[in-house]
Amino acid sequence: MLGPDEQFTVLSLSGNTPKTPKVLNVVALLLGPRFSTDVVIVETSDHARLSLKLSYNWHFEIDRKNQEQAAALFSVPDFIGDFCKAIASRVRGAVASQSFDHFHKYSADLIRKAVFGADEKGEVKNQFVFKANSLHITNIDIQSVEPVDQRTRDALQKSVQLAIEITTKSQEAAARHEAERREQEAKGRLERQKIDDEAEAEKSRKQLLHLQATSAAVESTGTASAEAKARAEAAKIEGEANVTQARLKAEAQQTKTNVQLKILSAEQESEIVYKKAWNTLEVKKATELADVEAKKFKSIVDAVGAKTLATISQAGPAMQAKLLTGLGLKSFMVTDGNHPINLFNTAAGLIGNNQ
Repeated sequence: MLGPDEQFTVLSLSGNTPKTPKVLNVVALLLGPRFSTDVVIVETSDHARLSLKLSYNWHFEIDRKNQEQAAALFSVPDFIGDFCKAIASRVRGAVASQSFDHFHKYSADLIRKAVFGADEKGEVKNQFVFKANSLHITNIDIQSVEPVDQRTRDALQKSVQLAIEITTKSQEAAARHEAERREQEAKGRLERQKIDDEAEAEKSRKQLLHLQATSAAVESTGTASAEAKARAEAAKIEGEANVTQARLKAEAQQTKTNVQLKILSAEQESEIVYKKAWNTLEVKKATELADVEAKKFKSIVDAVGAKTLATISQAGPAMQAKLLTGLGLKSFMVTDGNHPINLFNTAAGLIGNNQ
């Protein structure tokens, strides 16, 4: 609400295209972003007058809590007319130093650089700031470029036709030059292929001569090599035959020795078996003779009788000799039952003495 000492401030802003002062009367100031359109008449260094239709994007950047910045918004009554005039002045100054052809080719870059300026590196800045009311111009769009008078239109038409003709002739010249270049390249490839073929033929001829020389050398040395190889092969075969013969002789001698050893071993084994059998028979014979003698002695003792033997044992030696002679005995032995006599060992001893 307004106080008793306050009133609305009416702003008279420029409007229409091109901009005309005091067209818009407003009591509310929009902070943006918004855009405005203007028409600027420029003249190039070669006196070509052009009508440029430009569109600007703008907005205010302020701190809403800062009263001084808020009051500065209204310090410029017609900010639209002011920034359009400022931009138009910069554009006219930039275009005035350029020729029509150069401006026609690089109009966008020239206008942006003229309005926004360039930094230390030569790069175009991204905005144009009015510090009085914090107005920021962020973009410029060139909507159209039209000549103002008929003479300029004719010159532009002629320039376009000339450019088309130059482009056509340039393309024809480029095509002709490309055709000539390709023809020269084809001739060069043909000549190079011809040289390569001749070099390959010379290389093949050299290889043929080398093969012929090698064949002649092989043919001249073939017989001697074959004879030497045959002699070496014969000597090798003879040596191998001698080695084989010696090996066979050694194997035969080894076989003969093995057979003799086997025969000798068999003879020794047979003799051992024979000796064992003979000894067994002799032992059996001695045992049987001992049994016969024992039976004979028993029979004699039984025939003589125990009393007779007792009498003989008590008689003198002369009587014993007579009795033995009468009995047909050469000797006898009488013993008691406490001292037995081993007749088997006695017989074995007798058999051993006989042998």
